[in-house]
Amino acid sequence: METIIRVNSAINEFAWGLFGLTLLLATGVVCTLSTGVFQIRRFRHWWSRTFAIINGEGLVIDDAGALSQVRAFFTSLCATIGTGNIAGVSTAICAGGPGAVLWMWVAAFLGMMVKYAENVLGMYYRRRNSEGAWSGGAMYYLQDGLGSLPKCGIIGRIMGVLFCIFTTLASFGIGNMSQINKITINVESTFLPSVGRSLFLGAPKIDWLIGFMLMALVAIITLGGFRRLAAVSEKLVPFMTIAYIIGCMLMILLHITKMPAVIASIFRFALGPEAIRGGAMGTAVQLAINTIKNGCKRGVFSNEAGMGSSVMVHSNSSLREPVRQGMWGIAEVFLDTMVVCTMTALVVLSSGAIDLETGLVREGVDDATLVAKAFGSSLGMVGEWFVVLVIILFAFTTVMGWSYYGVKAVEYLLGVTCSRIYRVIFILLIVFGAVMESNLAWDISDTFNGLMMLPNLIGIITLTPLLFRLTRNYIDRRIRGLDIEPMLSYDPDIQQDAANAVRAGRT
Repeated sequence: METIIRVNSAINEFAWGLFGLTLLLATGVVCTLSTGVFQIRRFRHWWSRTFAIINGEGLVIDDAGALSQVRAFFTSLCATIGTGNIAGVSTAICAGGPGAVLWMWVAAFLGMMVKYAENVLGMYYRRRNSEGAWSGGAMYYLQDGLGSLPKCGIIGRIMGVLFCIFTTLASFGIGNMSQINKITINVESTFLPSVGRSLFLGAPKIDWLIGFMLMALVAIITLGGFRRLAAVSEKLVPFMTIAYIIGCMLMILLHITKMPAVIASIFRFALGPEAIRGGAMGTAVQLAINTIKNGCKRGVFSNEAGMGSSVMVHSNSSLREPVRQGMWGIAEVFLDTMVVCTMTALVVLSSGAIDLETGLVREGVDDATLVAKAFGSSLGMVGEWFVVLVIILFAFTTVMGWSYYGVKAVEYLLGVTCSRIYRVIFILLIVFGAVMESNLAWDISDTFNGLMMLPNLIGIITLTPLLFRLTRNYIDRRIRGLDIEPMLSYDPDIQQDAANAVRAGRT
């Protein structure tokens, strides 16, 4: 076990260390500049074609093998909005101080265009599978995009395979057992504290019971196919997100007088706690790096920009325009980090658990329960129950979302038939998630997330010239009104069908 921990720590440091974070931020900068700072300059345009159409044309489906824009968006949010928005934010602040929030914003600002790039490339390189449904994702633009470059055919294929292997392993960990374990712990500690702890096969019987109940619930949803998963997501994700935002806004209003100091501390400690001024320069630099690392890392953990995961859902959209679907990626990161994570950060920083003068964590603070305690300090037991229920919903939807990511990864590696077998294995592992020890599982899952990120970012960086041409083509046609041929797919047949649909107004 000690050997496993050491090996995992070394790999994790590589994936999430200086190399990984530099690659992540560099990719965000390149994507932002190559698209002309699209997330700001075209703000009104992408807003009007994402959030503004949730109750309108975004519900329309004119493709039997696809999902509506809104369903694809909410299904992607299933896995994106999760425990990272609550526990991940409090962990980042406790480890890196209030300044970690600023770096979370920086990662999100750049991440908007990384996820935009993922969606654009995913749509451009998608294709139909043997069942007539769309299949797209990082593995396809690695294989057919990166692989189309001179002497890169084998490299693109290998990187696509590695990405899918890491995705499959991550889906069992961070996308399944770790989330189920968190649900089990929260249900027991909050709602069943007085239940007996008699054991069965080395684990409490109540854990086994919760595990089997969750397994049955996930099976009902996921075995019903992708459309049932999307239908549940469309109902559940907006409810839980809006409920949590309202709860956070109430907490912010109750501590409104602290907000100026909270905002000031975020910027003041962005490069390390002010308390170490005058101390050893090496310590100051290390704390500054720790602040940046935790802010960026937890930002990616929350919004998944750079991991190449949610593009597998976005590629199922009924849209034909890659750039149109790319804009939903911008909206996704904006909602996840700029809104939900920021709300959590403001609640944590105004709770009194962090000394806003020194930026240091007060003695006795537990980052795992920090948000629940913050709500409880103002709203009593009802506040703690509210946070626990939200965490349970966030974790459950993450399981649903990652089940689909794993299906698509296995489909790429072994075909549609084996992806059905994967679904059964994924469901059976839920029970083990309920009875397992969670610490090492979370660490290993974190490593696989980082390993997913590396080939994906390399693929995006390599295909930046194509991203530039696709974005410019869209702007010339849709914003400047030029009469030019649209760029919609790498495949001539799909390109022709999509171009005909676009000319007919079915975009």
